[in-house]
Amino acid sequence: MAEEKHGHESEPTAALRNSSLRVTKQRVAVLEAVCEHQHADTDTVIRAVREQLPEVSHQAVYDSLHTLTEVGLVRCIQPSGSVARYERRIGDNHHHLVCRSCNLIVDVDCTVGQAPCLTPSHDAGFVIEQAEVTFWGLCPDCNASPSGSASPAGASGATSAA
Repeated sequence: MAEEKHGHESEPTAALRNSSLRVTKQRVAVLEAVCEHQHADTDTVIRAVREQLPEVSHQAVYDSLHTLTEVGLVRCIQPSGSVARYERRIGDNHHHLVCRSCNLIVDVDCTVGQAPCLTPSHDAGFVIEQAEVTFWGLCPDCNASPSGSASPAGASGATSAA
């Protein structure tokens, strides 16, 4: 069973079986779509799945995304002001860069190491397991464009989660 760089199996069927999920055409197609379109919103996933399965319903895709997220095969991120986005990079401690202008999302590895990689000034008795960091700014293309001004804070973009 081949593993990819970021702690997830590259073969959707094996990943589903190893998660004790029934292998269905819809789940395989959704998992493949998320692999091919990192940080995709639901509409993008639906369009990609319908290239393989034209008859698939919105609800089947939503249900598959929910199930895949629930078992940890997909991670849902939701940057401030953005719709939910899905990524296949799981099981590591990474963060995101988000362009305020074009909403591009880029993964960035945690610079400190193991989760949670950040320590709050006060933990209020919590056992901290994870930290989410979103870096906001302009991507190189938007920064170089003549109209490279950032949208107001909270522009619909994407990212989050570590």
